[in-house]
Amino acid sequence: MAGRISESSGDLDENSEINVTPFIDVMLVLLIIFMVAAPLATVDMKVDLPQSVAKPTPRDDKPVFVTLKADLTLAIGNEEAPREAFVAELNRITGGNTETRVLLRADRLVDYGELMTVMNLIQNAGYGQIALVGLEAAPAR
Repeated sequence: MAGRISESSGDLDENSEINVTPFIDVMLVLLIIFMVAAPLATVDMKVDLPQSVAKPTPRDDKPVFVTLKADLTLAIGNEEAPREAFVAELNRITGGNTETRVLLRADRLVDYGELMTVMNLIQNAGYGQIALVGLEAAPAR
């Protein structure tokens, strides 16, 4: 509690104002600590990376979906394609562009060997960008 000396008498009057000087001192000390500690908290590893002028690859507007159903029939997009005419149908849909990304999806019941057979069929046709499609599952509790 702070006191004030009044000129009229020798008694000390009570002063009910808050002394904020210690509060400001503590805040300034904390500010300095955080200013010093913040750069030390970041991990910085200097690596001299080479520069590239290559353009990022654009995403396909219309990717080609190849589906392997549970009964082992193939479909390109929503159209079924027999295995004998699969490569010709794939070339027709992609316009012969072997740089087209092919998204391969298979039924859960399909054997892994059958999936690899279809992947090899697509690769032998000259398509090198094959991606597998799956569904995200909710985390187990």
